[in-house]
Amino acid sequence: MKNASAVFYASIAIVAALVIMGVTIPDTLESATTNTQAFITDTFGWYYLGIVAVFVLVCFYLLVSPVGRIKLGKPDDKPEFSKPTWLAMLFSAGVGIGLIFYGTAEPISHYAISSPTGELGTDQGIKDAMRFTFFHWGIHAWAIYGTVALVLGYFTFRKGERALISKTLRPLLGKHVDGPLGKVIDTIAVISTVIGVATTLGFGAAQINGGLSYLFDVPSNMTTQTIIVVIVTILFMISALTGLSKGIKILSNLNMGLTALLFIMVFFFGSTIFTLNLFIDTLGGYIQQFVNMSLRIAPLSEESRSWINGWTIFYWSWWIAWSPFVGIFIARVSKGRTIREFVTYVLIVPSLISFLWFTTMGGAAIKAELAGMVSISSLSNEQSLFGVLEGFPLSMALSILAILIIVTFFVTSADSGTFVLGMMTTNGSQNPSTQIKVIWGVFLAITALALLYSGGLQALQNTMIIVALPFSVIMGFMVISLLKSLNKEAKELGIGQIRRPKPKATK
Repeated sequence: MKNASAVFYASIAIVAALVIMGVTIPDTLESATTNTQAFITDTFGWYYLGIVAVFVLVCFYLLVSPVGRIKLGKPDDKPEFSKPTWLAMLFSAGVGIGLIFYGTAEPISHYAISSPTGELGTDQGIKDAMRFTFFHWGIHAWAIYGTVALVLGYFTFRKGERALISKTLRPLLGKHVDGPLGKVIDTIAVISTVIGVATTLGFGAAQINGGLSYLFDVPSNMTTQTIIVVIVTILFMISALTGLSKGIKILSNLNMGLTALLFIMVFFFGSTIFTLNLFIDTLGGYIQQFVNMSLRIAPLSEESRSWINGWTIFYWSWWIAWSPFVGIFIARVSKGRTIREFVTYVLIVPSLISFLWFTTMGGAAIKAELAGMVSISSLSNEQSLFGVLEGFPLSMALSILAILIIVTFFVTSADSGTFVLGMMTTNGSQNPSTQIKVIWGVFLAITALALLYSGGLQALQNTMIIVALPFSVIMGFMVISLLKSLNKEAKELGIGQIRRPKPKATK
């Protein structure tokens, strides 16, 4: 296999074993993942909250620190993509299908099904529902992505290392990153990426199936989802073979344009003033309660702790599992940006866009629930968006547009995933071979199907929480490595040091 590393063969073997287990002993796999997931969330919930809070603090430090002037690249390197295209690419890779899947489902769940604060179905419950949705999709999520991307971008383009997770640890591990230990680290990153991307593909297939079922009574079952995955796999393989500057760039701009169109239609045809008021009020509550939500573990309430495990810990695990993939991809398209510019655009801008999206979609879902037009809370997560759109003018056209957006996000996520997995398993090649990308495309598809078959979306969630734990430890060491290297470079460049005026010469 051309340019394939030992990490490629080790990762393929592990993923193949997981797929075989999912097909041959699905009940056993589901039971094992459920028990392991329960142990991790109960035992390490505090750790997940703590480590993610650290990532947020590091990002804010880099935003205001003098080292923010340092480029992710050489001093004369220029950005490869314009800011709008760059933002579209990192946003499409970073949230993708999740934005559509949970846009209405999460706010309505927090409001009408399971409240994070116990204020179910009240005015305060609406505020709490939106505030915690902001919390899950805002600064913390992008801090996780941004941390990995920043470390990789710095060491790859500034220090000339290969685009591999292991190489970012050279300041701590020295030459050991080139040996077996480095291979183990990269293999963990690859497995985390495969599970993270496969989970998202599973969500996408389930929601496309849910939309078709809601609109056209298409059966919602494994057979339909398999057909959907096969069709979309063919589409993203075609895109992957066209390269980064063509396929992924074009698709990223396309799905951002389509998403913006859906957003505008819902925003203006819905309760516009209510949406704006809810956005400003929720943003204020989010900022006020930022620290409290970040460290909320509810040690004295079993019910609240169960909610945190099912939502917050799940999300933190999802972002961590996705972070090698999203981090490498964002780093790859961010060459030439300064650290301060990078943190601003990766942390703050996507968060605000997400907040507007969730306020518009979630607010529309809550309004529909209050008006009694459609019981959104009684629909499955996959169908809630289509239930909301049913109450709008041109509802069928909007629903078809939503399905098209899911498909384009599906293709973009898988396309980016094959590209990144190719990089990770060919010693950090910036342009992995077509053969490697095709193999990973097939494995992503069959992994998503195997996990869906063995336990549906719950199996996807369980597996993701499990693989996120070891990679979160690696992320912690990556942060230490980055700060150590930046501190050394800042001293060499005289950044942040007080320059005393030279004494005047005496006659």
